[in-house]
Amino acid sequence: MDADWTWACRAWEKWTAKHVGSSVAGMPVKAALLLNYDPTGSSRLLPIVAEEEGTKFTAVDLQPFINFFRRNNLQTEFFSIGPNQYLVTSIHEHWFCARCVNTTQPGGEGVIVMQIGAYLLVSMYDGSVGSASQAMVAVDQFAWHFNRRTH
Repeated sequence: MDADWTWACRAWEKWTAKHVGSSVAGMPVKAALLLNYDPTGSSRLLPIVAEEEGTKFTAVDLQPFINFFRRNNLQTEFFSIGPNQYLVTSIHEHWFCARCVNTTQPGGEGVIVMQIGAYLLVSMYDGSVGSASQAMVAVDQFAWHFNRRTH
């Protein structure tokens, strides 16, 4: 397991170096989180931030999001990550997209959430449809690379 986690950390670092940063610098994802997620665990347990890039959230900051995810009412509820409130716009088998409803960014901002095994990958981006497409490509690349080694 330690070897797998070491490999996962390297995969994360390699992915974030290529895909996470300022949209001005051409990066598709402005911030990303890799959260340990155990759907069978107690709802009172705080989420564990396994990896983080471009943001500084604590487990307490992320608890409302994890509670939203566990309730699985993706189509009927808003959710928050930090100060931003999101509305889900697209739902797929292992991932969903959401748009920020209280953004101050003129082009808007959004988030892609993907369940990858025992983890949730949360990727935030600035912009609209084109930006969302670029962010999804980056997220999909991480998931493919991560799943190839850990499963």
